[in-house]
Amino acid sequence: MEFLDFLHYSFIQRALLAGILIAVLCSALGLFLVLRKMSLIADGLAHVSFGAVALGLFLGVYPLYVVIPVVVLSSRLILKLTEKAKVYGDAAIGIASAVGVACGVILASMSKGFNVDLFSYLFGNILAISGTEVLICLALSLVVLGLVVFFYHDLFAVTFDEEYATVTGINTGRVNSILAALTAVTVVLAIRVVGVMLVSALLILPAVSALQVARGFNRAMVLSAVIAVTSVLVGVGVSFVLDLPAGATIVMTNFAIFAFILGWKKAFAPRVS
Repeated sequence: MEFLDFLHYSFIQRALLAGILIAVLCSALGLFLVLRKMSLIADGLAHVSFGAVALGLFLGVYPLYVVIPVVVLSSRLILKLTEKAKVYGDAAIGIASAVGVACGVILASMSKGFNVDLFSYLFGNILAISGTEVLICLALSLVVLGLVVFFYHDLFAVTFDEEYATVTGINTGRVNSILAALTAVTVVLAIRVVGVMLVSALLILPAVSALQVARGFNRAMVLSAVIAVTSVLVGVGVSFVLDLPAGATIVMTNFAIFAFILGWKKAFAPRVS
């Protein structure tokens, strides 16, 4: 079989289409999260999604219908805990994460028969994405990207100087809520690609890799998208050929690119005497 023959399979085509869409989303939002030191919110929301997936399976409902509202509300709750309850951001994320995992474990122990489905959400199963899920992914991706473009200048201003943005009249509270909600939707979509356990890596690694070499925010965003999409294409291909877990292979491809950029930067960066 030729190396590119796997592209003829419909499930591979669905996986690549969904993976590319989610990679672009993660690269765009990941850059804002990394620069704002909010990277851990993705990990916290991923753990909340574990509990929401378990709830959906327990109720016999398609998990995505439960996960999206639960995770979006949880992102809002994290912000409220930080603002109103005087809880530090990482502590609020830790609370949401712990509660989400605990709920998932309890629901899993109370039910028999959906452990295999829950496992696929934990570690991702991009090759099993259905046509319906691809359409949902496409629709939500267009909505999220549209909102990022619409609020781009506000997100940019708040990312680099929140106090100055407030002085200039930007509603920073609203911008923070929008960023958290968009991150929540992106996390929900990404768990089908790399799973709950690895979703934060898909948001963080492309952005961190791009920031090592890109000069300027716009260039960093473009490079981050290129890295994320490349990691999905290579990861899916390698996982299919070598019969490896697709989600983990995508993440390791991301890490390999990050390590290469670091090595290249160290080898060719001008030395300061």
